[in-house]
Amino acid sequence: MEKLIRNVEHAVPLPLKELVSYEPGKVVSLTMSQQPGVGMTLFAFDAGEGVSTHAAPGDAMAHILEGEAQITIDGTVHTVPAGSAIVMPAGVPHAVKAEQRFKMLLTVVKKV
Repeated sequence: MEKLIRNVEHAVPLPLKELVSYEPGKVVSLTMSQQPGVGMTLFAFDAGEGVSTHAAPGDAMAHILEGEAQITIDGTVHTVPAGSAIVMPAGVPHAVKAEQRFKMLLTVVKKV
């Protein structure tokens, strides 16, 4: 059977925040799934890095695993600490900034 979640072991506990490492001046990513209706990607953002304002075709939920993210949704800045999540609605402009380094699991869900 085809693995729908890839790049990680199956049927074992996963220390998610340990699966991606920080690199100076970079945003590191590990794609775990890219299917027509859902995408899952782990990210490690070094301090000062980010993703510029854009809109996604589906709802995007950022679950912060370590550190703290600054996420702007439709012009409003949200500080999202480790252990928390925030949903960026489909079609709404949003951006991500790392005032300090952080790791997150991003899940995007869209209609197919």
